[in-house]
Amino acid sequence: MSGADDVDTTVSADATGTPEEYGTLYVVGIGPGLPDHMTKRAKEVIETADCVIASNLYQTFLREDGTLPPAQAVDDDGFVTRDEGHEQQIVRSSMGRQVELAKEAFKRVRAGEDVAHVSGGDPSVYGKSDLLFLMADEEEATDVPIEIVPGVTAALGGSAMVGAPLCNDFCTVSLSDKWRGWDEIEEKLRAAAISDFVIVLYNCWRNYEKAVEIVREERTDDAYVAIVNDAGREDAGRNGEGHFVTTLGDAVNHDEKVSGMGTSLIIGTHETKTWSNDDRTYLVTPRGGRDVDDF
Repeated sequence: MSGADDVDTTVSADATGTPEEYGTLYVVGIGPGLPDHMTKRAKEVIETADCVIASNLYQTFLREDGTLPPAQAVDDDGFVTRDEGHEQQIVRSSMGRQVELAKEAFKRVRAGEDVAHVSGGDPSVYGKSDLLFLMADEEEATDVPIEIVPGVTAALGGSAMVGAPLCNDFCTVSLSDKWRGWDEIEEKLRAAAISDFVIVLYNCWRNYEKAVEIVREERTDDAYVAIVNDAGREDAGRNGEGHFVTTLGDAVNHDEKVSGMGTSLIIGTHETKTWSNDDRTYLVTPRGGRDVDDF
C-alpha cells in the first residue's frame, strides 16, 4: 500500500496537448549514412519532411538512392519540388550551427512544418538528441513535439563487420573530453575493464593510446581488439570501410589505422575468441556457459 509521502513518478505522454496545427521535430538517425543501413522509417521521414537539416556529407549519402533529390535540382535557397509535388527545403548543418538550427527548427514546427534533423549513427548515442531537449528547455519550447528515429550506431555496425563480439554484456565509452574531463573518462574505462564488459570506444582520435593503456592494467594483453573504420560506408566514408584485428597489448602500435571520427575500437574480454570457417575469421564473445543444447 502506498504511503502518504510516496511520489507519483508517472509521466504523462501528453500533459498539456500539442496544438493541432503544429508539425513534429524528428531527430533522425541514418546509421552509417548509406541507404542499405538506414531504416525504412528514417527514409520515409526524410522524404516527406517539409525541412531537412543535414550536413554536406550526410546530404551526399542521402542522395545515393534518391532519399534526397539530386543537388542540381535544389535552388539557391535550398528549395526543391519532389516528384510527388511536395516542396521541401534542405538546410546545411555544421557543428558550429547546432544551437541556431535548433531554434530555427522549433519555429518551423510551430508554423506547422515537419522537420527532419539528421544525425549519423543513432541520434541518442553521442548524437544530437540531448541538445534538442536541452534547447527546448532553454527556449521554452516544451510545446514542440519531438520524435527520435533510431539508427544503427557504430558499435553495432562495427560488431557486424567483425562477427559477434557483443553477444555478452558490453558498454560504450566516448574518449572525447569536450564535455567530460579525462579523470571521469579514466574512471569509467577502469570500471568497465574490471567489470569484464566488452568495451566499444568512440571518438578514438582523442587519447585512444591512453585509453588502451588503462584497460591493459585490468585486462590481459592477449585480449582481442578490433579496430573498425567507417563501418557500413564502403568507400564513401572519409577513410574507407575496413577492420583490423589485433590484441590489447599490440593495439597502440597500430595508430595508422585509427584515422578519425569514423574509427571505433572493440575491446574483447577473456571470453572473446576467434572463430573461423571457409570464408574468413570472426570475433565471437559467447553469452557464457552455454552449448547448443541450451538453446
